Amino acid sequence: MAPAALAPYACRPEETRGRRAAEPESRTRTPFQRDRDRIIHSTAFRRLEYKTQVFVNHEGDHYRTRLTHSIEVAQIARSLARALALNEDLAEAVALAHDLGHTPFGHAGEDALDAAMADFGGFSHNDQTFRVLTLLERRYAAFDGLNLTWETLEGTVKHNGPLLGEHAVPPTIAAFDRDCPLDLGGWPGLEAQVAALSDDIAYNNHDIDDGLRAGLFSLADLADVPLAGPVFAEVARTYPGLEPSRVIHEGVRRMIDRMVEDLLAETRARLADLAPRSADDIRAAGGPVVAFSETMRTHDRALKAFLFERMYRHWRVNRMASKARRVVRDLFGMLVAEPNCLPNDWRAQVDAPGSVRTARVVADYVAGMTDRFALDEHRRLFDVHART
Repeated sequence: MAPAALAPYACRPEETRGRRAAEPESRTRTPFQRDRDRIIHSTAFRRLEYKTQVFVNHEGDHYRTRLTHSIEVAQIARSLARALALNEDLAEAVALAHDLGHTPFGHAGEDALDAAMADFGGFSHNDQTFRVLTLLERRYAAFDGLNLTWETLEGTVKHNGPLLGEHAVPPTIAAFDRDCPLDLGGWPGLEAQVAALSDDIAYNNHDIDDGLRAGLFSLADLADVPLAGPVFAEVARTYPGLEPSRVIHEGVRRMIDRMVEDLLAETRARLADLAPRSADDIRAAGGPVVAFSETMRTHDRALKAFLFERMYRHWRVNRMASKARRVVRDLFGMLVAEPNCLPNDWRAQVDAPGSVRTARVVADYVAGMTDRFALDEHRRLFDVHART
């Protein structure tokens, strides 16, 4: 979208607060377009193809991965940004970056790594994403990380809201903020807020899709769930006898549409009340401007509760999660105790076995693994017959 078409409260590329390391501007792309492109070309983004949401990678080819999820979030974010006359490129960049710090094996892997890091400062996927963006991607000659604009970094760090209080700010973000303040106590721009709720829309609906296709629950189980039940009943009335796979897709797309329309209506009402004249007015608003209505928030909570009970705690998922936690725990414990077993480029960064520095390097190494690489590495390290 050309800058002239943006709303006055959108983040405008010509008004960016810049990059930590100064660079010449591109003649053909705006700063936010360059940010998006750097994220897409990063190693961490490619790895998302083999990092899963709920199912371990080898469980099936059609379940969501972190990559497909990120692309779906970016699509919703870009559509919402266009409808609200916001900067589509910035919304897309934040959406594409938001999961870069996730471990292998979804939340089970993150929980295991956080527990393993308990004596070394803990582990947060939000902080890990920031580490990827500012430290761990080593592609450019002049700087570590991707050297993204202030707005993209701010939006990625705060897409779920302000980071308040000393203990709410993870260490990597806190260290960067001391040198390059990100206004951590304020709300981010609208583009980041759009990306955050696009994430909610995507994973709620697509987990319903994956859960139905995996047989973890049925359409009948959804009958009493707000939003989902009425929508699937509507599809059944409109298309009697429709094959199940099409029923699922038709219902999910209608649910996404309902949530998108609700968000647009509520956000436009809040913008009308606030009457912001700049992106900084949004940051100073004291609360979120992009939001669902109270009715849709209730529906959203009900969907999350259903998925938590019937999918994320399903016995099949529990078994996969248990194995995933053991793999992560084994890898971390062994490599912290014996860092001389790390590949050379990682081994060069550690010091003594069991130290905080060594634990941090091992956490970066394990967090960057894909599901299949983690399984292969576990086999190489623990199976005495495996080749190294």
